[in-house]
Amino acid sequence: MLPTAELAVPTAEDLELVELAREVIDANTDAGPDEDGAHTMGAAVRDADGRMFAGVNLFHFTGGPCAELVALGAARAQGGREITTIVAVGNHGRGVVGPCGRDRQVLFDYYPGIRVLLPTAEGVRVATIETLMPFAASWTMEGGTQQFDEERFR
Repeated sequence: MLPTAELAVPTAEDLELVELAREVIDANTDAGPDEDGAHTMGAAVRDADGRMFAGVNLFHFTGGPCAELVALGAARAQGGREITTIVAVGNHGRGVVGPCGRDRQVLFDYYPGIRVLLPTAEGVRVATIETLMPFAASWTMEGGTQQFDEERFR
């Protein structure tokens, strides 16, 4: 777990994003408490214009999309281009859940500086994706994996 000194307290807008993600998964989960299902996580993103977009996961043994990726796709499909903040929550009141490694890499590559809401012992906190990916190498469609760029981590 990251030291909380590196994490910010969420704003009212951040908590609004958490609520949207919770509402979306609660309305769309296909699993009862303590049951497995294809739709058990919800996510919400906010763009630079303040618009919010949401999505739910689609579990599949081949690695179906996480809720964060679905929310990013929904934002793009509806004109959201500059995504600034993201959160995921579990169904049945499980609360905020941090992004998996694949999602972290996608966020790092496509949305530098994005704010990510995370669970901590002190409650929900906010970190930039760079904080979650120290010493990461970025990837681009044009050039593949890039060399480490220490300027991103200052």
